[in-house]
Amino acid sequence: MIAGDDLQQRWWNLEAKLVERFGKKPDMEAILFLIGMQETGFIRQKITKEQKQDLMHVAICTVLSPSGYYEFEGKDADGWPHFKQLKEHKAMLLHEQENFLKDHILFYFEQQDF
Repeated sequence: MIAGDDLQQRWWNLEAKLVERFGKKPDMEAILFLIGMQETGFIRQKITKEQKQDLMHVAICTVLSPSGYYEFEGKDADGWPHFKQLKEHKAMLLHEQENFLKDHILFYFEQQDF
């Protein structure tokens, strides 16, 4: 079996669980948004575009931390987590970047026992 096939199958399994939980299939952005909300506890009726971007940034930092890209530094006065970038992201083609993120997102959900 090709590693990419395994990644795709694991991704489809995650999507199926999320559909079961939320009633619709989320895209990558929505999954990152959910992770950001989970990590910050930031739940509001109305969320600004900037807040959504901040939540997705928290998610990316969180999922890439186990690979040494970011390190959690602490929370600010408003309770938002802050990270320090430890190493640069290597240049990748778009599909490689997507698979890289998918793999890290899957690891995050495995760590959460989801």
